[in-house]
Amino acid sequence: MQAPNHQERLTALRDVIADIERKPALLEAARRSDLNDKGDFPVLPGGLVQEIFADDLRMGGASLGFALTQAKGLLTPKRPVVFYLCLAEDGQRQGMPYGPGLSWFGLDPARLVIIQAGDMTELLWAAEEVMACRAVAALVAEIRGEPKLLNFTASRRLSLRSASSHVSLFLLRYGHGRASSAGHLRWHVQPQRSGRLAHDDRAPGASRWHVQLEKGRIAGNRTQWVLEWTKNGFATLSQPASERRPASPVPGSLSAVLGHGLSQAG
Repeated sequence: MQAPNHQERLTALRDVIADIERKPALLEAARRSDLNDKGDFPVLPGGLVQEIFADDLRMGGASLGFALTQAKGLLTPKRPVVFYLCLAEDGQRQGMPYGPGLSWFGLDPARLVIIQAGDMTELLWAAEEVMACRAVAALVAEIRGEPKLLNFTASRRLSLRSASSHVSLFLLRYGHGRASSAGHLRWHVQPQRSGRLAHDDRAPGASRWHVQLEKGRIAGNRTQWVLEWTKNGFATLSQPASERRPASPVPGSLSAVLGHGLSQAG
């Protein structure tokens, strides 16, 4: 029997991708992508894999807050918990989520389950097991460095598990490298000048961050936001015209739902 030619293989691959995109979670995102963009940061549906990159570990708090803000919005009576996953060695050296800080942030610490894995093999196994549970709203996995086990194949497994179980996965990454992955969205978090303190103009106020969508597409094709952390998560701020850059849509990227769930600050 003659081996299939290149064109036949491409056709078969397109059929496989089309079948993946017909998963319920992705269909919901596509159907609801026609909502109006009013400038607020989007409220995204569950079942997505989001990579959140910061340039270095010093910005880990911003990445974690950005992920937990979205994860908190996915909590429901049927999905009452969020998992946080990291390597035990990294947790001992760099620290982990702090209960009183989570309360100030608006997330009940009782809703957060922390797992420390011994190595990357255990971490990836734990991630798949957690995401298979339909009582989980989201999983936040903090991964430092560029482990070889977290390759495109591993990310595809996580993506398929996320779509099938409707559990969102937030991968917190660090550095300037961007390896190929099957994640739906990829964000880059950078610091911005803080706001003013209400009673002292000379003192720094609330922290602000610039978030840029590097991979994927959402309704409205907007790719950048300036966010300010508040006790209720974050508020969306207007971005100075000098800091705006043109959008660069990624071919074949996923559309996600927008919503109006965050406050607006001046």
